[in-house]
Amino acid sequence: MASSRNFMNTHKGEGSSSSSSRSPNHPPPPTVEDERDERDERDELDNLFDGNEGDVLGDDPLSEELAEPMSFKRKQKQSVFSQPGRLLSTLTGNRLGSSSPRSPHSGTATPTRLQGLNLNTQRNEDISHTSNTPKEGAPLDWYVEGPGRRVGYEDLTAIDWIFEYTKERQRLRALYSSATGIVGYIQQLLDSSQIWIVLVLTGIAVGAIAAGIDVASDWLGDIKTGYCAVGPEGGAFYLNKQFCCFGYDQGEKCAGWKPWAAALGITSAGGKWFIEYFFFIFLSITFAACAGFLVKEYAIYAKHSGIPEIKTVLGGFVIRRFLGAWTLVTKSLGLCLAVASGMWLGKEGPLVHVACCCANLFIKLFPNINTNEARKREVLSAAAASGISVAFGSPIGGVLFSLEQLSYYFPDKTMWQSFVCAMTAAVVLQALDPFRSGKLVLYQVKFSTGWHGFEVIPFAFLGILGGIYGGLFIKANMRVAQWKKSASWLPGPLTQVILVALLTALINYPNFYMRAQSSELVSSLFSDCALVLDDQFGLCRKGAATAGTIVLLLFAAILGFFLASITFGLQIPAGIILPSMAIGALSGRAVGIIMEIWQHNHPDFFAFGTCDPERACVTPGVYAMIGAAATLAGVTRMTVSIVVIMFELTGALPYVLPIMVAVMLSKWVGDAFSRRGIYESWIRFNEYPFLDSGDDGGGGGQHVPDDVPASHIMTRIEDLVVLTATGHTVASLRGVLASCDYRGFPVVSDPRDAVLLGYISRAELAYNLAAAARPPRNLPPEAEAFFSHQPLADPRATLDLRPWMDQTPLTLPSRSSLHLAVAYFQKLGVRYVLFSDRGVLAGLLTKKDCWYVLNGAEEARRSGGGVGSGGGMRAGMAGQGVRDEVDDDDGDDEASGERGGLLGVDGVAMGSPADDRRSGIL
Repeated sequence: MASSRNFMNTHKGEGSSSSSSRSPNHPPPPTVEDERDERDERDELDNLFDGNEGDVLGDDPLSEELAEPMSFKRKQKQSVFSQPGRLLSTLTGNRLGSSSPRSPHSGTATPTRLQGLNLNTQRNEDISHTSNTPKEGAPLDWYVEGPGRRVGYEDLTAIDWIFEYTKERQRLRALYSSATGIVGYIQQLLDSSQIWIVLVLTGIAVGAIAAGIDVASDWLGDIKTGYCAVGPEGGAFYLNKQFCCFGYDQGEKCAGWKPWAAALGITSAGGKWFIEYFFFIFLSITFAACAGFLVKEYAIYAKHSGIPEIKTVLGGFVIRRFLGAWTLVTKSLGLCLAVASGMWLGKEGPLVHVACCCANLFIKLFPNINTNEARKREVLSAAAASGISVAFGSPIGGVLFSLEQLSYYFPDKTMWQSFVCAMTAAVVLQALDPFRSGKLVLYQVKFSTGWHGFEVIPFAFLGILGGIYGGLFIKANMRVAQWKKSASWLPGPLTQVILVALLTALINYPNFYMRAQSSELVSSLFSDCALVLDDQFGLCRKGAATAGTIVLLLFAAILGFFLASITFGLQIPAGIILPSMAIGALSGRAVGIIMEIWQHNHPDFFAFGTCDPERACVTPGVYAMIGAAATLAGVTRMTVSIVVIMFELTGALPYVLPIMVAVMLSKWVGDAFSRRGIYESWIRFNEYPFLDSGDDGGGGGQHVPDDVPASHIMTRIEDLVVLTATGHTVASLRGVLASCDYRGFPVVSDPRDAVLLGYISRAELAYNLAAAARPPRNLPPEAEAFFSHQPLADPRATLDLRPWMDQTPLTLPSRSSLHLAVAYFQKLGVRYVLFSDRGVLAGLLTKKDCWYVLNGAEEARRSGGGVGSGGGMRAGMAGQGVRDEVDDDDGDDEASGERGGLLGVDGVAMGSPADDRRSGIL
């Protein structure tokens, strides 16, 4: 009964959609043709229900006499073992011996009214074709009335979160309704375990890859200074310096390690220095050039850290081949070479990209996850935590990093999944033990003493210094990137890599703090002198020698700042986390040494009254650790995850409070420069359409102008290419696609009233037009195509596009505030919002429009466009990118790479449809 009512309502609603364009205030008088159509439609409905009424009412259970009084009490379930038939049905999932009126396969079931409808509708072929009414007992078809069918997403477009989660709910509903018995429970278990299999496999792969990168990069980095000679001590060429000299407390006493000067038989001091300098420069350039060549030739998306792109992908953007197999291989190999080159870059950020690539490859094994873009992003959010877990040996910090920095949508189940993946990767890395020291990373340290109250002041100073560094670094790095983008005379990307590697090697070698690998440098700077056996950098010297140490530390920090600002952004795998930590550790260690000298020379100062005279009062390694945390917070603007990562690195719970103070101040000072961190700045530089779901209009550098209605920003109907419900042919729709490059078209009833009926994407429209011209349909170009119910249309000779149209798009009144429209895009993840007034289409707003508004308000204010309630906002801002507004989220053209952007060369969006003569209603 309910099914028949649903069928009738759908039929009537669809039939009236084509005539809904009339104004409700002036109903047109019925014409003779309308009355004839109405009579024909009533005759069709009478034929549908023509039959024996008694048979239909006979199916009503209330028409029969009840064998027992009706009761609404819940019956007790019988035991599975009470009847052999129930046991067999439990095992197989089939209810043997029972007939359900809902089952169309039951032989004893009486045909219901819906089944009678299906039999009668076979006589009316066009109704049975257009209704798409599912068989009773089968899962409902989720695209009949709703978001419509989809053909997949093109490259550099946004996903529809609501559509993807609707599809997943319908799949689960079908699974749980059809899976019964033990076999059904097994099916449900296998379905729910797919994500866990992907995450465990990802953790294992990430742990193994991270161990391989650690071993390879350490060996290649040590090769620049010498090699391990084969000798009686068991040396071998494939061993790095640490393993070659394993067992020696002091590295200079190791006889197995041969510097290149000694290998060539050069004994003079000048000759040794020149030959080792030459090998250092030559091998540094070679490693950097090889890394750049791999990226250029095999996977262009393997460059940079990958975190800005991951944030954009997790936000709902599609970037093909960014997480592919070639990207994974190129990123892993290039990372080994880039880190070994000695350039001021790190492997921590790129390891997040590697983890997501591994997860994406394992996702392909399970079509249920691979075909759903929303579920895929949940898995990628969880997998990203394993990259930070192996980079810092911090599983909990990796989970918080994914939550705080990366993820767009992070429900509670994703947090648990992130923890499992991060834990698995850390366990695998611990089992492989690449450093043979029991440490997950090289710079894990322990401190023998605590901190004193007077040290809060220098800790706060380091926090302020870290915020200043972060703000200046982001500005410098963005200036360099903008300069490289605008300067046409610069050489190619590979030549730029070679030149920066040459400059870095020339600067690094004379300063022995910069000569070492960044991980070794940070490990030595974090170390406690009371526990150090081999002071290879002279950090624990006393007396007058400490003055030179302080100067070299500060000098290395300043040079590292400039080298990192020109290195981050080159076409090689490069992260910014470890260089920032190294710069902060250098300056923090210098401050710690200054405090140590002060306390040593003036022990009677009132602030040092709490110090124990028999133990060291100041530990410079603590200052280095807090300085590293402060600079990392200033660059990335992360807070909680940095505190947890540093705590897991040191294992010292008493130092959590000083780290929190420094991170808090660094965040505040950095936000005074700009609300954007380094990753958000690169997202804006590359012009990715990313809207932070956690941004309420003030954070992340995205500011929603106050008191601006959406009607001032939206693309008005006069500037849109709109399709009418009828009056099209296959050839005319092809002409529409050929005449414009928009990514979607609103559908209205007619040009005069423009009552909104839905929205169809360019991909779905192009797919249907192409499929209609191929067998088995073979429709001619003059075949009719329509978007509303046409009861007299022949389904074999016409093209019905309703199943592929979004018949329930999100709509808002045109007088709605911009804040509300932006919240739709941020919180719901929609691609477009249509504006209608009493059902009449008024305009369209896309995710790219919001991107322009949130990232271009300051430029519009400086240009005098204004953000008031007048027309200046639309003239100064919404006029930009109107041509691309309907072009949903098509980002940069693939040929132009990341620097193509959404804006033109001069910062103005390309071609406005306001000036396009092809705009209007078609």
